[in-house]
Amino acid sequence: MRIGLIGTGRIGSFHAGVLARHPEVGTLVVTDADPARAAGVAAALGVRTAPDVTALFAEGLDAVVIASATAAHAELIVRAAEAGLPAFCEKPIALDVPGTRTALAAVAGAGTRLQLGFMRRFDEGYRAAREAVRSGRLGRLHTVRAVTSDPRPPPAAYLPLSGGLFRDCLVHDFDIVRWVTGREVVEVYATGSDGGPGAFREAGDVSTAAAVLTLDDGTLVTATATRCNGAGYDVRMELAGDRDQLVVGLDDRTPLTSVEPGAPAAPEKPWPGFLERFAPAYEAELDAFVRLVRGEVPNPCDGTEALAALRIAEACERSRRERRPVPVDAP
Repeated sequence: MRIGLIGTGRIGSFHAGVLARHPEVGTLVVTDADPARAAGVAAALGVRTAPDVTALFAEGLDAVVIASATAAHAELIVRAAEAGLPAFCEKPIALDVPGTRTALAAVAGAGTRLQLGFMRRFDEGYRAAREAVRSGRLGRLHTVRAVTSDPRPPPAAYLPLSGGLFRDCLVHDFDIVRWVTGREVVEVYATGSDGGPGAFREAGDVSTAAAVLTLDDGTLVTATATRCNGAGYDVRMELAGDRDQLVVGLDDRTPLTSVEPGAPAAPEKPWPGFLERFAPAYEAELDAFVRLVRGEVPNPCDGTEALAALRIAEACERSRRERRPVPVDAP
């Protein structure tokens, strides 16, 4: 199989390593807006480079993986669709609903396939939580608590391009809440604090946010996120029902310290970031994409899932600005 990868930044380099090792990938060609960066990744992995995206698409590819800057995602998805190629793309498709719909329309019109990079769907803990909810083990689900805490802010230059904390960070929580519970979010009430570094205020963003989501069966969800969690990278989900409750993401590297007598000490090596915490999930989602291209499995995360999560994020951003509950728009 011949796969082209666009973007060799932090996540793109990781994906390149996974694909270079995959037994079904015979040829990997990488490109980047920074040719020197692409060349460095290619040399380290022993794979080929293309000077630009146009040259990459001329390589006779079987599929393309898009890990470029967010602003280029929609255009590259359209180009892949026009070339008749299945594509894997990191979230988001676009930072707004119209751009997302345009890219999805191109995929539908071409009859190609688009898999989105919501890696938490491939994490063993979240998969176990989904099974517990769907099997009825928890009984009637009444409360969900989702937490995403980054250990340090991203570069200041990234913030104006990110779409904001709800679209860039909490969108993962919005997707996984839908996936684990099998329910839709019908209303949100969100707020945020720009009490962190001044770069957030300058970008019109917040460094910490909280949202209350109401699901279509009445289940209540709290979703919180921060860019300034000095203890380490902390991603958890708690699900409580009238029979049982469970938690995802609580292990010996969770950066959480109990002050109760006799409780375990703080972790010696807390999770430093998302690549370390979700490395197996990232590998699993790319393996699923390879199998999707080979026609062995159905699409595990269709592009329409990104639209659903984005609609929730946009409702939260509007709620934050207007300081009121906001219904989630229909698809």
